[in-house]
Amino acid sequence: MQTRQIEIAAFRPDHLDAALALSRQAGWPHRTEDWQMALALSEGMVATEDDRVVGTVVVTRYKEDCATINMVIVDETTRGRGLGRRLMEAALQIAGNRPLRLVATRAGLPLYQKLGFHETGTVLQHQGLAREIPAPAGTETATADDLPAIMALDRLAFGADREDLLSYLAKVGEFAVIRRDAGVSGFACLRAFGRGEVIGPVVATNIDDARKLIEHHVARRPGRFLRVDTTAAAGLSPWLAEHGFAEVDGAIAMKNPSVGHAAAPAATTFALASQALG
Repeated sequence: MQTRQIEIAAFRPDHLDAALALSRQAGWPHRTEDWQMALALSEGMVATEDDRVVGTVVVTRYKEDCATINMVIVDETTRGRGLGRRLMEAALQIAGNRPLRLVATRAGLPLYQKLGFHETGTVLQHQGLAREIPAPAGTETATADDLPAIMALDRLAFGADREDLLSYLAKVGEFAVIRRDAGVSGFACLRAFGRGEVIGPVVATNIDDARKLIEHHVARRPGRFLRVDTTAAAGLSPWLAEHGFAEVDGAIAMKNPSVGHAAAPAATTFALASQALG
Protein backbone atom coordinates (compact mmCIF):
# COMPACT_ATOMS: atom_id res chain seq x y z
CA MET A 1 0.00 0.00 0.00
CA GLN A 2 1.34 3.41 -0.91
CA THR A 3 2.26 5.68 2.00
CA ARG A 4 1.19 9.28 1.55
CA GLN A 5 3.78 12.00 2.03
CA ILE A 6 3.64 13.79 5.38
CA GLU A 7 4.83 17.39 5.32
CA ILE A 8 6.16 19.44 8.27
CA ALA A 9 5.16 23.11 8.19
CA ALA A 10 4.81 26.14 10.44
CA PHE A 11 1.81 26.18 12.79
CA ARG A 12 -0.70 28.75 11.49
CA PRO A 13 -3.84 30.12 13.18
CA ASP A 14 -6.03 28.10 10.81
CA HIS A 15 -4.48 24.90 12.25
CA LEU A 16 -5.96 25.59 15.70
CA ASP A 17 -9.18 23.60 15.29
CA ALA A 18 -7.30 20.55 14.06
CA ALA A 19 -4.76 20.85 16.87
CA LEU A 20 -7.59 21.05 19.40
CA ALA A 21 -9.08 17.87 17.94
CA LEU A 22 -5.72 16.10 18.28
CA SER A 23 -5.34 17.11 21.92
CA ARG A 24 -8.85 15.84 22.63
CA GLN A 25 -8.00 12.58 20.89
CA ALA A 26 -5.02 12.30 23.25
CA GLY A 27 -7.31 12.84 26.25
CA TRP A 28 -5.94 16.27 27.11
CA PRO A 29 -8.30 18.96 28.53
CA HIS A 30 -7.00 21.93 26.50
CA ARG A 31 -9.42 24.55 25.22
CA THR A 32 -8.92 26.71 22.16
CA GLU A 33 -7.77 29.48 24.52
CA ASP A 34 -5.09 27.20 25.98
CA TRP A 35 -3.71 26.47 22.52
CA GLN A 36 -3.80 30.18 21.71
CA MET A 37 -1.77 30.95 24.82
CA ALA A 38 0.80 28.31 23.94
CA LEU A 39 1.20 29.72 20.44
CA ALA A 40 1.32 33.34 21.63
CA LEU A 41 4.39 32.43 23.70
CA SER A 42 5.94 29.90 21.35
CA GLU A 43 6.69 28.72 17.84
CA GLY A 44 4.91 25.64 16.60
CA MET A 45 5.04 23.13 13.76
CA VAL A 46 2.42 20.81 12.33
CA ALA A 47 2.57 17.62 10.32
CA THR A 48 0.04 17.42 7.50
CA GLU A 49 -1.07 14.59 5.24
CA ASP A 50 -3.42 15.45 2.37
CA ASP A 51 -4.05 18.83 4.04
CA ARG A 52 -5.07 17.09 7.29
CA VAL A 53 -3.14 17.94 10.46
CA VAL A 54 -1.77 14.68 11.90
CA GLY A 55 0.81 15.99 14.35
CA THR A 56 1.90 19.02 16.37
CA VAL A 57 4.88 20.27 18.34
CA VAL A 58 5.44 23.58 20.13
CA VAL A 59 8.69 25.16 21.33
CA THR A 60 8.61 27.84 24.04
CA ARG A 61 11.87 29.78 24.24
CA TYR A 62 12.79 31.63 27.42
CA LYS A 63 15.19 34.22 26.05
CA GLU A 64 18.51 32.44 25.42
CA ASP A 65 18.36 30.60 28.75
CA CYS A 66 16.43 27.47 27.75
CA ALA A 67 13.42 26.18 25.82
CA THR A 68 10.60 23.77 26.57
CA ILE A 69 9.32 21.36 23.94
CA ASN A 70 5.62 20.65 24.38
CA MET A 71 2.31 19.74 22.76
CA VAL A 72 3.96 16.80 20.97
CA ILE A 73 0.96 14.93 19.55
CA VAL A 74 0.75 12.37 16.75
CA ASP A 75 -2.61 11.31 15.34
CA GLU A 76 -3.32 7.74 16.38
CA THR A 77 -3.90 6.78 12.71
CA THR A 78 -0.33 7.75 11.71
CA ARG A 79 1.67 6.26 14.56
CA GLY A 80 4.52 3.90 13.78
CA ARG A 81 5.74 5.93 10.80
CA GLY A 82 8.46 7.94 12.57
CA LEU A 83 6.41 11.11 12.74
CA GLY A 84 7.19 11.76 16.40
CA ARG A 85 10.89 11.83 15.62
CA ARG A 86 10.37 14.18 12.67
CA LEU A 87 8.39 16.59 14.82
CA MET A 88 11.04 16.48 17.53
CA GLU A 89 13.79 17.13 14.98
CA ALA A 90 11.85 20.18 13.78
CA ALA A 91 11.54 21.32 17.41
CA LEU A 92 15.27 20.94 17.97
CA GLN A 93 15.91 23.21 15.00
CA ILE A 94 13.66 25.89 16.49
CA ALA A 95 15.27 25.61 19.92
CA GLY A 96 18.78 26.05 18.56
CA ASN A 97 21.55 25.70 21.12
CA ARG A 98 19.37 26.36 24.17
CA PRO A 99 19.22 23.81 26.99
CA LEU A 100 15.96 21.88 26.62
CA ARG A 101 13.24 20.73 28.98
CA LEU A 102 10.11 18.67 28.44
CA VAL A 103 7.59 16.57 30.33
CA ALA A 104 7.18 13.10 28.85
CA THR A 105 4.60 10.35 28.99
CA ARG A 106 5.85 6.78 29.39
CA ALA A 107 4.99 6.18 25.74
CA GLY A 108 7.18 9.05 24.58
CA LEU A 109 10.09 8.26 26.89
CA PRO A 110 12.07 5.97 24.52
CA LEU A 111 12.12 8.54 21.72
CA TYR A 112 13.23 11.36 23.99
CA GLN A 113 15.98 9.19 25.47
CA LYS A 114 17.26 8.42 21.97
CA LEU A 115 17.40 12.17 21.31
CA GLY A 116 19.61 12.75 24.34
CA PHE A 117 17.06 13.66 27.04
CA HIS A 118 17.56 12.42 30.61
CA GLU A 119 15.02 11.94 33.38
CA THR A 120 15.28 14.56 36.11
CA GLY A 121 12.14 13.97 38.18
CA THR A 122 8.45 13.16 38.29
CA VAL A 123 5.57 15.56 37.64
CA LEU A 124 2.34 14.82 39.52
CA GLN A 125 -1.05 16.15 38.41
CA HIS A 126 -3.54 16.86 41.20
CA GLN A 127 -7.09 18.07 40.69
CA GLY A 128 -10.49 18.27 42.33
CA LEU A 129 -13.24 20.55 43.59
CA ALA A 130 -12.05 23.24 45.98
CA ARG A 131 -13.31 22.84 49.52
CA GLU A 132 -14.55 25.71 51.62
CA ILE A 133 -11.59 26.88 53.68
CA PRO A 134 -10.73 30.11 55.50
CA ALA A 135 -8.40 32.52 53.77
CA PRO A 136 -4.85 32.09 55.07
CA ALA A 137 -3.06 34.81 56.99
CA GLY A 138 -0.11 36.54 55.38
CA THR A 139 -1.07 36.42 51.70
CA GLU A 140 -2.53 39.14 49.51
CA THR A 141 -3.49 39.79 45.93
CA ALA A 142 -0.57 41.09 43.90
CA THR A 143 -0.56 44.48 42.21
CA ALA A 144 0.94 45.46 38.87
CA ASP A 145 3.89 46.94 40.77
CA ASP A 146 4.76 43.46 42.07
CA LEU A 147 5.39 41.98 38.62
CA PRO A 148 9.13 42.81 38.41
CA ALA A 149 9.72 41.18 41.81
CA ILE A 150 7.67 38.15 40.77
CA MET A 151 9.78 37.83 37.61
CA ALA A 152 13.02 38.07 39.57
CA LEU A 153 11.92 35.41 42.05
CA ASP A 154 10.75 33.10 39.27
CA ARG A 155 14.11 33.52 37.52
CA LEU A 156 15.89 32.32 40.65
CA ALA A 157 13.67 29.27 40.98
CA PHE A 158 13.30 28.27 37.34
CA GLY A 159 16.77 29.22 36.18
CA ALA A 160 15.58 31.16 33.14
CA ASP A 161 14.04 34.51 32.25
CA ARG A 162 10.29 33.91 31.78
CA GLU A 163 9.30 37.57 31.50
CA ASP A 164 7.00 36.97 28.51
CA LEU A 165 5.17 34.09 30.21
CA LEU A 166 4.63 35.97 33.46
CA SER A 167 3.49 39.12 31.64
CA TYR A 168 0.93 37.00 29.77
CA LEU A 169 -0.24 35.33 33.01
CA ALA A 170 -0.67 38.74 34.62
CA LYS A 171 -3.13 39.63 31.85
CA VAL A 172 -5.20 36.44 31.88
CA GLY A 173 -4.91 35.39 35.54
CA GLU A 174 -4.26 36.72 39.01
CA PHE A 175 -1.29 36.51 41.35
CA ALA A 176 -1.15 36.12 45.11
CA VAL A 177 2.00 37.11 46.99
CA ILE A 178 3.65 36.82 50.38
CA ARG A 179 5.71 39.81 51.46
CA ARG A 180 8.67 39.80 53.81
CA ASP A 181 11.25 42.48 54.49
CA ALA A 182 9.37 44.90 52.21
CA GLY A 183 9.70 42.53 49.26
CA VAL A 184 7.92 39.64 47.54
CA SER A 185 9.14 36.33 48.96
CA GLY A 186 6.60 34.06 47.26
CA PHE A 187 3.86 34.07 44.64
CA ALA A 188 1.19 31.87 43.06
CA CYS A 189 -0.79 32.42 39.88
CA LEU A 190 -4.31 31.25 39.09
CA ARG A 191 -5.79 31.20 35.59
CA ALA A 192 -8.44 29.46 33.53
CA PHE A 193 -7.29 26.22 31.94
CA GLY A 194 -8.90 23.03 30.71
CA ARG A 195 -11.88 21.90 32.80
CA GLY A 196 -11.55 24.75 35.29
CA GLU A 197 -8.59 26.66 36.64
CA VAL A 198 -4.95 25.86 37.36
CA ILE A 199 -2.80 27.16 40.22
CA GLY A 200 0.78 27.67 39.09
CA PRO A 201 3.48 28.63 38.99
CA VAL A 202 3.91 28.62 42.74
CA VAL A 203 7.30 29.87 43.94
CA ALA A 204 8.16 30.29 47.61
CA THR A 205 10.99 30.16 50.13
CA ASN A 206 9.53 27.16 51.94
CA ILE A 207 6.75 24.60 51.68
CA ASP A 208 4.58 26.29 54.35
CA ASP A 209 4.47 29.49 52.30
CA ALA A 210 3.71 27.46 49.17
CA ARG A 211 0.72 25.90 50.92
CA LYS A 212 -0.54 29.31 52.07
CA LEU A 213 -0.29 30.69 48.53
CA ILE A 214 -2.31 27.77 47.17
CA GLU A 215 -4.86 28.21 49.98
CA HIS A 216 -5.18 31.88 49.01
CA HIS A 217 -6.69 30.85 45.67
CA VAL A 218 -8.58 27.80 46.96
CA ALA A 219 -10.35 29.92 49.59
CA ARG A 220 -11.69 32.18 46.83
CA ARG A 221 -12.92 29.32 44.62
CA PRO A 222 -15.16 27.06 46.76
CA GLY A 223 -16.72 24.36 44.61
CA ARG A 224 -14.61 25.20 41.58
CA PHE A 225 -12.56 22.62 39.69
CA LEU A 226 -8.87 23.34 40.32
CA ARG A 227 -5.67 21.70 39.13
CA VAL A 228 -2.12 21.83 40.47
CA ASP A 229 0.89 20.32 38.66
CA THR A 230 3.68 19.75 41.16
CA THR A 231 6.78 17.57 41.34
CA ALA A 232 7.54 14.65 43.61
CA ALA A 233 10.63 16.51 44.84
CA ALA A 234 8.59 19.54 45.92
CA GLY A 235 6.88 17.53 48.66
CA LEU A 236 3.41 19.05 48.12
CA SER A 237 1.70 15.94 46.75
CA PRO A 238 0.58 14.33 50.06
CA TRP A 239 -0.76 17.67 51.33
CA LEU A 240 -2.70 18.28 48.11
CA ALA A 241 -4.26 14.81 48.31
CA GLU A 242 -5.26 15.39 51.96
CA HIS A 243 -6.99 18.61 50.92
CA GLY A 244 -9.17 17.05 48.24
CA PHE A 245 -6.94 17.33 45.19
CA ALA A 246 -6.41 13.74 44.11
CA GLU A 247 -3.35 12.65 42.18
CA VAL A 248 -4.73 11.62 38.79
CA ASP A 249 -1.71 11.34 36.56
CA GLY A 250 2.06 11.37 36.48
CA ALA A 251 4.72 12.21 33.92
CA ILE A 252 8.49 12.40 33.62
CA ALA A 253 10.48 15.64 33.68
CA MET A 254 13.43 15.53 31.29
CA LYS A 255 16.35 17.75 30.26
CA ASN A 256 18.92 17.83 27.51
CA PRO A 257 21.65 18.22 28.63
CA SER A 258 20.86 16.69 32.01
CA VAL A 259 23.10 19.10 33.93
CA GLY A 260 21.23 22.32 34.55
CA HIS A 261 20.22 24.97 37.02
CA ALA A 262 19.88 24.03 40.68
CA ALA A 263 17.19 26.08 42.40
CA ALA A 264 18.57 28.73 44.73
CA PRO A 265 17.73 28.19 48.43
CA ALA A 266 15.79 31.46 48.43
CA ALA A 267 13.39 30.36 45.66
CA THR A 268 11.87 26.98 44.87
CA THR A 269 9.20 26.13 42.31
CA PHE A 270 6.51 24.14 44.13
CA ALA A 271 3.99 24.04 41.25
CA LEU A 272 4.37 24.46 37.50
CA ALA A 273 2.69 27.00 35.25
CA SER A 274 1.76 23.89 33.26
CA GLN A 275 3.43 20.70 32.14
CA ALA A 276 4.00 22.36 28.78
CA LEU A 277 5.52 25.61 30.06
CA GLY A 278 7.36 24.42 33.18
